[in-house]
Amino acid sequence: MRKETLDCLIIGAGPAGLQLGQLLQSAGHDYRILESGPTPGTFFRTFPRHRQLISINKVHTGTTDPELNLRMDWNSLLSPDPELLFTRYSKRYFPHADDLVRYLADYAETFKLDIAYDTRAQRIGRGPDGFTVTDQHGQDHHARRLVMATGLTRAHIPDIPGIDTVEDYADVTVDPEDFTGQRVLILGKGNSALETADNLVETAAVIHVAGPHSIRLAWNTHYVGHLRAVNNNFLDTYQLKSQNALLDGDVLSIDKGEDGYRVRFSFARADEVVKELRYDRVIGCTGFRFDASAFDPDCRPELVINDRFAALSPAYESVNIPGLYFAGTLMQQRDFKKSTGGFIHGFRYAVRALARILDERYHDTPWPGRDLDASPAALADAVVDRVNRSSALWQQFGVLGDVVVVRTGEAARHYEEMPVAYAHECELTQGADYFTITLEYGPDHDKVDPFDITVRRPAQNSVAQAFDAAYLHPVIRHFRAGELLGTHHMAENLENEWNDPDVHTAPLTDFLARELDPQTAGTGR
Repeated sequence: MRKETLDCLIIGAGPAGLQLGQLLQSAGHDYRILESGPTPGTFFRTFPRHRQLISINKVHTGTTDPELNLRMDWNSLLSPDPELLFTRYSKRYFPHADDLVRYLADYAETFKLDIAYDTRAQRIGRGPDGFTVTDQHGQDHHARRLVMATGLTRAHIPDIPGIDTVEDYADVTVDPEDFTGQRVLILGKGNSALETADNLVETAAVIHVAGPHSIRLAWNTHYVGHLRAVNNNFLDTYQLKSQNALLDGDVLSIDKGEDGYRVRFSFARADEVVKELRYDRVIGCTGFRFDASAFDPDCRPELVINDRFAALSPAYESVNIPGLYFAGTLMQQRDFKKSTGGFIHGFRYAVRALARILDERYHDTPWPGRDLDASPAALADAVVDRVNRSSALWQQFGVLGDVVVVRTGEAARHYEEMPVAYAHECELTQGADYFTITLEYGPDHDKVDPFDITVRRPAQNSVAQAFDAAYLHPVIRHFRAGELLGTHHMAENLENEWNDPDVHTAPLTDFLARELDPQTAGTGR
C-alpha cells in the first residue's frame, strides 16, 4: 500500500468514482479510489430492490452520431473507447440493475483504474497537508484533495415514534407471496415506495401508500427522480377502486403489537382528521441521505436539505471544508429536483466539469476552449451547431452551459459544458462580455398538464412566441460582470431541431449583433 500523499483520493467506485478516476488517470494525475465492496457499483448490487432501473436505455435512435445517441443513453459513462457503451449490455428500455453492475466492472477493468476494493473509509481527518482517510484495517490513505463519490447510502428516517419497528426498503423481502392477504402500509411516495407497492398489487389484500407531500409525476415536472410512469401502476388501482389508496398527511405514531401495527394518521385533506389504522406490515421507503459519520468534527461538511446533502459551491466543493469535493449523485444539491445532477446521464457531465475545475485550480491547466470569429454570424453558427448536437446541455438543462467570452479586439473564446453558476465567478469571464448557452424548460413548465389540449401553448418554430415556450429550447444570455444584459429564446421545435435559417439562426444573429454593439447592448429580450 502506498504511503505517499496522493493528489486526489476518491471515496466510492460507483459510476461517479469510476468516471472521475478515468478522467484523472487520462490527465496523468495521481489518484486512488477506495471502494467498500468487492466490485464497482456496490449500491447497484442491491438497489433498486426489484432490479429494474428507471434510467432509459434506448438502443435504436435512428442516428449513428455518438453524441446524439448519448441523449437517449442514460447509463453509459464518458469514455475514449467508442465500444464501451451500456447499450451493448442490454437492449431493454428499462434495463436490469445487474447489467449496470457488469458494465461498471468492465469499465473499471478496461482502464485499469486504481481501485482498492473491500476498503471502507472508517474515519476522515484533515491536516495541514490535506486529508487522511483511515480504513477498517487501520491503514491510512493520504491525499491533498478528497472527493466523496459515495452516493446516498444511509436511510433517511423520518422522526416518527415507532419508526424503528417497521421493515425497511433496503432489506424487506421482495417476494410478493410473503404478503398474501395482508394489509400493508408503505411510508413514502417516491419511486422506491411505488415500486414496492406495484410488486404487491397481485397478492396483498390492501395497500396504503402514505406521505405528507403530493405525488409529483416526472412526465409533468421533467425531473426524472419524481414518480416515473414505469412505477405508477399502483395509481390505477387507487383511482379505479381496487382496495388500495394514497394517504395524504402525516403518520403521528406507529405501535407494533401481537396483532400487527396500529398507526395513527392525520389526514391533510380531510380537516386534519386523525384516524387509527391497522396493518399487518409497515414498510419504510423514505429515501436516502449522505452518510457523513466518518468525518472528524473539524472537517465535517455542512449539511443541507434536511441534512441529506453536503452544501456545495458552484465548483462542487464543500462550502466550509476547502479541498473537499463531491461527485455523482451528491452533486444534485446544486440542482435539487430541478435537473439531472442526481443521475448518471446528468452527473457524468458534471463530473467531467469537476475534473476540469480541479485541473484549473491545482494543475495550471485552463478549461479547454477554442477561438471563434467574433462576428455575430459566426457566433450564431457555433451556437446553433452546439445546441443541436450536445448531450451535456441536453441532459443538464439549465445547469451546464457553453460559454462564449468576447473581449474587444480579440477573437471570441468558446468554452463547452461549464456549470453556469461557476462561469459567473471564474477568471475566464472576469472583465469581459460573455454569453451563456443553455437548454431550458419554461419557468412554469411543471404547472401545465402537457396532455390537456385545451391549454394553449406557443406554436413550434414561432419566433414571436419563443420567449414564452414551456418545452425544452435553447436560451442565450448576455452578461457583463455577472450582470444580465440580454436574453434570447430560440423557438421550440417538435423534434428538437433548432436549425432553421429563418426561425432560429437569423433571429439569434440579430440578437448577438445587437448585444455586441455598445450602442444597443442590453436592449435584447
